Amino acid sequence: MCRHKFIIVSGFAAAILVGLLGTGAGWADVVQDAKLTASDAAAGDYFGRSVGISGSYAVSGAYGDDDAGGGSGSAYIYYKDQGGVDTWGQQAKLTASDAAGDDYFGYAVNISNSYTIVGAYGDDDNGSLAGSAYIFYKDQGGTNNWGQQVKLTATDTSAGDRLGCSVGISGAYAISGAYGDDDGGSRSDAGSAYIFYKDQGGANTWGQQAKFTASDAAASDYFGKSVAISGSYAISGAYGDDDAGSYSGSAYIFYKDQGGTDAWGQQIKLTASDAASDDCFGYSVAISGDYAVAGAYSDDDIEKGSNSGSAYVFKRDGDQWTQIAKLTADDGAADDKFGYSVAIDGEKIIIGTYWDDDNGDSSGSAYIFELIGEVWTQTGKITAADGAADDEFGYSVGVSGDYFFAGARGDDSDTGSTYLYSTTPDVSTLTMLLVGGFGVLLRGKGR
Repeated sequence: MCRHKFIIVSGFAAAILVGLLGTGAGWADVVQDAKLTASDAAAGDYFGRSVGISGSYAVSGAYGDDDAGGGSGSAYIYYKDQGGVDTWGQQAKLTASDAAGDDYFGYAVNISNSYTIVGAYGDDDNGSLAGSAYIFYKDQGGTNNWGQQVKLTATDTSAGDRLGCSVGISGAYAISGAYGDDDGGSRSDAGSAYIFYKDQGGANTWGQQAKFTASDAAASDYFGKSVAISGSYAISGAYGDDDAGSYSGSAYIFYKDQGGTDAWGQQIKLTASDAASDDCFGYSVAISGDYAVAGAYSDDDIEKGSNSGSAYVFKRDGDQWTQIAKLTADDGAADDKFGYSVAIDGEKIIIGTYWDDDNGDSSGSAYIFELIGEVWTQTGKITAADGAADDEFGYSVGVSGDYFFAGARGDDSDTGSTYLYSTTPDVSTLTMLLVGGFGVLLRGKGR
């Protein structure tokens, strides 16, 4: 959240302050800081299909890039002060050491401090579409070089598993989903996910620490199509699960020491309170601290329309995770697909709506929610300053501190781009003068 310094004189001023906090009115503006594109951008790269942001660094995947053949893929690192203060310039282009056509490197990306992970679900080391993922370190091979540190494959990967279709990283732990895994052939596309630890098997080896599957796994659940990790907790979506009807969807929380040290056991299964067929709950997931989010982009919200979409927020209390909110867009409409992408950092959530049509069909948008008191409240909607039809802005999203990140993979004939935003204090409400003996409320310098 933005940090503010207050001088409050009189209880009346305090009451006004509480009112502002309760509504979020005028609390902050979200401004577009930059539009990012690849230094060697080309049509069909789909730059921005996946994004991640952590502090002063951001990453964007371009799985259609063809440096090593059609669909070999790449990813790009951006730094906040590259080339000048707050310029967000490209610092590196990442490719796999063994890149090949149709690997789709960059289909999924994530970043945590000095490490980034890139998925390549089309890699065929262990069979066609077996998949893999790669870890890059900021100073591997030189300062700010972002060199490849290791390639990740699972101990039991086989053709069609699609490891690397989703990835996440948090500190010394990384996760990758394999939604096509069939658990030994008994359950086709039931799916799985794998945890890798930085020093498992030796320093910086990123060895596999655990494999997890759903306790009630079934064919075509697509567990692992979405994954995320935060500290000792991980989440995996299974949008094909059918507890409340076909493709109603679910998600699962795993804890690092559930069932034993580093066992990564399942802690709970999450479903929506109003789950229904074809909601695709869990198609997107995110987790941060005690909060988890699951998107249901095909939800037919009664007030917004068919496929308007929604997202659900869960809060942890001990070993329990309870749904505390269902989020929808204040201007949601049929076929917006709100919830196709989600991200969370602390008390801020961003949700992508790539079929929104404010700037033309499928121009796209994203919505910002913040925890105000005990309520997750929409505080902003963002669109691209140069948005146009078929840009698919919001196809991917990220958030870190006061920065929000959104990918528009369809921009400029599927070349793709990404957009960076930050929150700044709303000057119109920074200073309030209360006269008539009530005192003065000054809202001081923001973040």
